[in-house]
Amino acid sequence: QVRLVEAGGGLVQPGGSLRLSCAASGSIFTINDMGWYRQAPGKQRELVAAITTDGSTNHADSVKGRFTISGFNGQNTVYLQMNSLKPEDTAVYYCNAEAKTSSNARVMDFWGKGTLVTVSS
Repeated sequence: QVRLVEAGGGLVQPGGSLRLSCAASGSIFTINDMGWYRQAPGKQRELVAAITTDGSTNHADSVKGRFTISGFNGQNTVYLQMNSLKPEDTAVYYCNAEAKTSSNARVMDFWGKGTLVTVSS
């Protein structure tokens, strides 16, 4: 199995910044891409940002210009720099990895337990 451990969540005032990190470990043969999702109360989980092995990134329209995903790059650690935070960014943020645990295993989705980000004055 692939284990993902997130860190960096917390309470921040509107306009503030936070940096999330996610470290992957365990039976990793290869990781295709890593990303961040979030789920607010009463809402479905949504993609925030993702990054591939070649460094290509994708950010949700709602966070473009404010959030930046980085890392991965063979280190199996991904970051999410969140600036200009808004109350609507409040959610549990989950790390995701699409990975294989062996050469003949299929690609699977692995998830962290999540870290809570609360944006409030």
